[in-house]
Amino acid sequence: MLQNIREKFTGWVAISILVVIGFSFVFVGLNYSFIGQSFAAKVDGVDIGIAQFENAYREQLQTNPQLAQLPEEYRQQLRSNILEQLIQQRVIDNYLDEAGYQISDDQITALIQQAPEFQVDGEFDMETYRTLLAQAGYEPSEFERAQRVSLRRDQLQRAIRGSALVSPAQYRRYLNLVAEQRVVSLATIDAATVEGDIEVTDEMIAFHYDDNPTLYQLPESADVEYVEILRSDVASAVTITQQELDEYYEFNSDRYLQDEQRQARHILILSGDDEDAAEATARELLARAQAGESFEALAREHSMDGGTSSQGGDLGVLTRTQLPGELGSSIFSMVEGAIEGPVKSDFGFHVIRLDRILERGPLPLDQVRGELTTELQDQKAESLFRDLEKRLSDALFDASDIHSLAAAVDAEVKTVSGFTRLGGEPLGSSPAVIDAIFDESVLAGGMLSEIIEIDANRSAVFVVTKHTEAARQPLEEVYDQVAAALRVEQAEELMAAKAEQMIAALAAGDDFAAAAESIGAKAAAPMAMSRNAEDADQFVSVAVFTALKPTQGKPTTGSTRNGTGGYTVFRLDAVIPGRPEAIPLADRDAGKLQLADQSGIGDFVAFVQALRANADVVINEDALAAQDLFR
Repeated sequence: MLQNIREKFTGWVAISILVVIGFSFVFVGLNYSFIGQSFAAKVDGVDIGIAQFENAYREQLQTNPQLAQLPEEYRQQLRSNILEQLIQQRVIDNYLDEAGYQISDDQITALIQQAPEFQVDGEFDMETYRTLLAQAGYEPSEFERAQRVSLRRDQLQRAIRGSALVSPAQYRRYLNLVAEQRVVSLATIDAATVEGDIEVTDEMIAFHYDDNPTLYQLPESADVEYVEILRSDVASAVTITQQELDEYYEFNSDRYLQDEQRQARHILILSGDDEDAAEATARELLARAQAGESFEALAREHSMDGGTSSQGGDLGVLTRTQLPGELGSSIFSMVEGAIEGPVKSDFGFHVIRLDRILERGPLPLDQVRGELTTELQDQKAESLFRDLEKRLSDALFDASDIHSLAAAVDAEVKTVSGFTRLGGEPLGSSPAVIDAIFDESVLAGGMLSEIIEIDANRSAVFVVTKHTEAARQPLEEVYDQVAAALRVEQAEELMAAKAEQMIAALAAGDDFAAAAESIGAKAAAPMAMSRNAEDADQFVSVAVFTALKPTQGKPTTGSTRNGTGGYTVFRLDAVIPGRPEAIPLADRDAGKLQLADQSGIGDFVAFVQALRANADVVINEDALAAQDLFR
């Protein structure tokens, strides 16, 4: 939606943005761990720091740069909505603390190791995990702490959503609405329809420019020189000897203990409608396997487990916890090489052969070599990087300018132009970097900043060579941009007027096709529109299915913006009630789950609102109304 916002952020567009932001729950993705000098709000005595609040606001602007162009009154509403999000998060966390909700280390480990982003060839890879976190500016401990908070909130949300119930009457009404069809006639008004009526003059362009002083702004910026030290520069020179690796493995062997594992094969015969016949088939196959026939061949030919039959029934190497129920009990009570069965499970009957037992103990060095090597390399690189930081710190104490500092640590002076308070590449959007560059003493020019950690792998010292205050672009530079905005604005007004003209003609009794032709619109033949038709324009679909039903043969008319930038006029002639029995059973069952989930979301929102209403909340209005620093 934000990509379609016009330059003038006023009216329904700006309000809709703020509504979306105001009613969202920001449970994941952001790490608000800063401690401010004062508070933006207090929730039952727990502070939400000013720095935490400002960082949340900055995150929104960096994620959606268009928001920075909102007029002042809307940006203040944005700040209010973001603070309310943080308050809602805080009341949830306070409730979880009081209720004693805990997330174990094993749960966090499982969550992270199952994330596809951190896997290589389907297995968790520690080097990938650390690399991706470093690129995002996270320490593993910080990331894991954020996941713990997020998972705890998510468990509460899922518990409440999962308890929602849907009555038969609600479900029947839902099915009726889902399958409902509406007979409509549609006429489309596009920009080409009104293009000949658009007129943009120099006077209109000048007036629009003068009447919108907050638009067409160039943000405050700084040209910067900096000296940067990188962990990768020292890490590339690190080597690990075999002796170091062996010693490190011995010292950490208790970290790599594995439970007893077993590798087995099975032949599954599904119970189907005749359980006795399935068991008899399994007993016959057991006898053939015990008599010496190839177990793998029997599995390929007879097993009904599509996931393992092509591999000769191989279940892979599994721990006891991965094999619950009777199947696991049998496999973990067998001796190596034994063939047993039939074992009954929820699926059917299994014939089992145990191929290998892997006793509990430390993993072999070869299985953890890559992880241990990475850890040792990281430890050495960390030590060398800290030494390099100390060299930079010592050099900074004596350096008179950025070039002498660079020479002292054998680094080059890098430059970046037009760096704003929203950040920018290659320095990113770290608050620490932005604060250092726009510190008044540094911004004045000539003074070197302190050493700033850009992320876990980069540190730098900055000097500002040029500071440019925020300023409005001259009219001649944005002339075409203003003219384009006026054309869009006029086109929308003209299309809306034509839509109203056509609706008035329909009210006067004109034929639909004739009324459309009179305004140059394209009319389509009447059609039966389904509520969830995938190929339907969603703007039009929402307007049609929220319109009042026609009464006593009198159709309902209306208009709406459509998804292609124009307007659509519709005439609703009839409503065809849905027939639940016409919906496939699987779709009906899925709909029931969806309806229950929607009801659960409402329950959760109501729960949070109740917590919010009962909480003792104090808002620092001065912090909320503080000058916007991040435009």
